[in-house]
Order: sequence, then C-alpha cells, then structure tokens
Amino acid sequence: MSNKTILMLDDDKHVLEVCTIILETIGYRIEVSETSHDIIEKVEEVQPDLILMDNWIPKIGGVQATRLLKSHPSFRDIPVIYLSANTDIQQLAKQAGADNYLAKPFDLEDLENMVADLLCCS
Repeated sequence: MSNKTILMLDDDKHVLEVCTIILETIGYRIEVSETSHDIIEKVEEVQPDLILMDNWIPKIGGVQATRLLKSHPSFRDIPVIYLSANTDIQQLAKQAGADNYLAKPFDLEDLENMVADLLCCS
C-alpha cells in the first residue's frame, strides 16, 4: 500500500476531500483533478497506480476519459474504479472499460477494500 498513488477525478469537491482524507490516512498518495479534458497529460504527470473516475466529470466525461486511458498503450493497465450515482453504473463502467465500479453514495470501507484489491493485483 505504501508508495501507491491514486488519481481521483471528480467535480464534487466534497467527495474529493473525504476520499483524500480517508485514503491518505491509510497510506496512499492522492492527486485530484476536477476535469477530464487533459486526462492523458494528467496521468503522464502523476503516474498513478490506480484511478478513481467520476461519470459526470466535466469536459469529456468519465466514459470517454476512461476509454482514452484504456486505449493508450502506456496506461491501459492502470486499474480504473468508476464512480457514479447513476442507476446504470454497471453498464456505464462496462461501456467505459473500467476495472470495477462503486455506486454513489458508497461506503468508505467498500472503497478502501476495492482499492486495496485492485492495487494488490495490478
């Protein structure tokens, strides 16, 4: 877990703050972005071990941003957890090519467990 970096993309500052506090407390380094239009540049800069992607992230949206990542030869293996309050989150995550998903509002323990599971196996 130590030395692992998570990039979180969400336009909700409250979600970013809460998740940052929780994940940093258990030892992850967290980087955040409130937009997705520069997703490739952001991932090149941060070099995350895992990405938390909101569906309604401004500019290009979560589905397109995740597809860009998963089609990029250098970034396709970075695990992406898709986050959304949409009732069809499972379909959206599949459409995007995400590795897993969490429906908002989510239990913070579920987030911790999913992150740990994906980071241990990536």
